[in-house]
Amino acid sequence: MLRFEVSVEDLLRSRFALSPALDLCLLLRSLAGQDRPLPRAWATRLLPAFERLRRETELNAVLALQTPQSGPNFIAPPPSGLNQTWADDLAMIRATPLEAARQELATTLPGPSVRDPRVRAVLDSKDAVPRIAEAMDQAWHELLAPDWPQLRAICERDVVHRVGVIGEHGWATAIESLHPGIAWQAGGIEIGFFRGGTIRLAGDGLLLIPSAVVGHIAAHTEDPWPRTLVYPARGTAALWGEQETVPQPDALTALVGRSRARLLLALDAPASTSHLARSLAMAQGAVGDHLAILRGAGLLVRARSGRSVLYRRTPLGEALVAGSG
Repeated sequence: MLRFEVSVEDLLRSRFALSPALDLCLLLRSLAGQDRPLPRAWATRLLPAFERLRRETELNAVLALQTPQSGPNFIAPPPSGLNQTWADDLAMIRATPLEAARQELATTLPGPSVRDPRVRAVLDSKDAVPRIAEAMDQAWHELLAPDWPQLRAICERDVVHRVGVIGEHGWATAIESLHPGIAWQAGGIEIGFFRGGTIRLAGDGLLLIPSAVVGHIAAHTEDPWPRTLVYPARGTAALWGEQETVPQPDALTALVGRSRARLLLALDAPASTSHLARSLAMAQGAVGDHLAILRGAGLLVRARSGRSVLYRRTPLGEALVAGSG
């Protein structure tokens, strides 16, 4: 079992962040068969480009760095917050000193593919870091960048939801809602299916990262990462066509129309117009028009939260959605 000992100071310092580089690594691992398989439609769409990149770029060297548990930190640096971008991550990867990269490579025990002469040539070269960074950049732009606006919107909505749970029910409920295998016990976070013993956060807090790619809980427990939990963002399964416990929209569609039914169903957590537009791949103007109609019908309310205006279902909207299941 893995247990994080959490103090009041830790809760005050706990925060959320996004990690494009981590999601890219997770995506590459899945496409290479090293992790949980992607939904079939997604994998079918990406695999031809993935295989071509393995032939034409140094992507196999990146894949060789992955182990069943993790990989070197320099290819997935710790994110600074919710505004983290791929450009931020790429700059940090490129700035890794060669000796630091080689030290990590020596301790992460790369997999069997490291014996491939082409891979070995990359890892042993004096320009290993820029070559790895370039391969990752090409993979980002061809495999993940086209979907990233939607995936990022889902992760941002997840954070809005979790913050709402914290405000209404407290940290214990919010932590336990991340995954069925996580429990808040006697002032600590326990994950029964992990090994790792007890780790004290020592006032540094916990970093929580919603991921659009990970299908399970992952954890970082060693420097240079802060103590971190990576968890599946809510709504990702629906985006990729997997079954999810949400009402079917058939009756709701007949009543309010397909687009408005999609918006009502998507608002199981508060969201802004821009988040809804990105996560549902709809035009922002059309989303705004539909939200105005739903609000006028008494199905939604809106409230400002910082710079954003968030929409949520009213009791009448909740009843309508529940009745359509």
